Amino acid sequence: MFEWNAVLAGIDITTIGIGGGALAVGALVAGIIAYKAGIKHRKKVAEAAIGSAELEAQRIRQEAERQAESSKKEALVKAKDEIYKLRNESDKEIKERRADLQRQENRLHQKEEALDRKVENYEKKEEKLADRVKEVEAKMADAEALKKSQYELLERLSGFTKEQAKEYLLSSLSQELEHEKAVKLAEYENQLKAEADQRARALISHAIQRVASDQVSETTVSVVALPNDEMKGRIIGREGRNIRAIETLTGIDLIIDDTPEAITLSGFDPVRREIARIAMERLVSDGRIHPARIEEMVNKARRDVEQTIKAEGERAILETGLRGINPEIVKLLGRLHYRTSYGQNVLQHSMEVAFLSGIMASELGIDPEVARRAGLLHDIGKSVDHQVEGSHIEIGVDIARKYKESEAIVHAIQAHHGDVEAQTVVACLVQAADAISAARPGARRENLENYIKRLEKLEEIANSFDGVENSFAIQAGREVRIIVRPDKVNDDQMVILAREIAKKIEGNMDYPGQIKVNLIRENRAVDYAK
Repeated sequence: MFEWNAVLAGIDITTIGIGGGALAVGALVAGIIAYKAGIKHRKKVAEAAIGSAELEAQRIRQEAERQAESSKKEALVKAKDEIYKLRNESDKEIKERRADLQRQENRLHQKEEALDRKVENYEKKEEKLADRVKEVEAKMADAEALKKSQYELLERLSGFTKEQAKEYLLSSLSQELEHEKAVKLAEYENQLKAEADQRARALISHAIQRVASDQVSETTVSVVALPNDEMKGRIIGREGRNIRAIETLTGIDLIIDDTPEAITLSGFDPVRREIARIAMERLVSDGRIHPARIEEMVNKARRDVEQTIKAEGERAILETGLRGINPEIVKLLGRLHYRTSYGQNVLQHSMEVAFLSGIMASELGIDPEVARRAGLLHDIGKSVDHQVEGSHIEIGVDIARKYKESEAIVHAIQAHHGDVEAQTVVACLVQAADAISAARPGARRENLENYIKRLEKLEEIANSFDGVENSFAIQAGREVRIIVRPDKVNDDQMVILAREIAKKIEGNMDYPGQIKVNLIRENRAVDYAK
């Protein structure tokens, strides 16, 4: 206020001093007065607003205090209600637990009473049992006394003591049981023989049916066809130098005779004979025949045959399903491809024996791989029997032991021709399979003269017995059918006669497999109606 008065006084002095701006001063004063009036008005308005705000704030505070008090009361009421509710629930739970405890206590009390009753019953039963035991003991004593008196009476009546009577009864029983045992053993033996014979026939027939084999087509002599007879002279060469070169390089003899358009290769070694055959066929096809060319063709043929030997050995191993065969044995097996026995290829024969042995071993529940291995290797000695001294069995045993074959395999090789007694089932199977493979129709070939002699020998042996009317060798000598005179040989004598003829055939002839002796007896009554 003081400041404004000072300003106004300054303005008044200035205005008087100037003197010329009275109107302007007047206007300024009027403005100042209006301004001051406005300030006062705003001040009043502000003071009124402040007072109004203070009243509102006081009202809000009072309202908040009332609401807080009300919320506090509500919370207290809710808390009291919750406490009351919890108290009621806890009282209820306590009552339930007390009731449960009371029920359990009642049950326990009932169980105790039941146990007391059971104990009382057991005690009563024990007393009864004790009385019963005394009665039983008294009766047993009476029984023992009675038994003793009975024994004494029996001893007086029989004249035997107790020990003597026991010995007599045991001796009688032992004799009776021994007789029954002998009868039973005889019955079981006959039954087992019949079943074993039937089982063996079924086993062998099953094995034979499952093995399909070709008939013999190999020979022991190789023949090379020539385009014309002039080729024979070229093969012989000047002063025989070509034929000497061939025989020297192959170790095989060339037979050049009057046979038209053919030459024969002869030698004990089938592998060398095959090498010579291949070389000769190539020389004949090529037409250039001289010592250098002969040597070249023989070397090529030798390499081809060695490859064929290896391939045939591997084929045999693969087809028989064997594992772990030494490579040298594989080569020896391949050499059997060129080896024949009575016209039968030895490698094919060995594979047949392996298949038959494996099938029969499977039927008997024996390891079929061991049986197949023994069957395949049983004739391994024949691969080098023309090079090593000894029988093919001895050579085969040495080869098997050399290449670490098991003793079971060695024994089967050693026993397959009966040189030693067969000690294992595998050896017996190899024997049977070897006989089956060699004896089947078409397996082996013999010359006509030996064949006829063998048939005549069969008929001669059969006709040598009294009561034989006629005999016929049939089935390629595997059966002899004999007609007997019914007036000299009855039905019972036929069985004995057949056995005697079979025994004589076994003693006087060598043959593969078995020969069936079939006796026929017939009575005929003939009449004519006129």
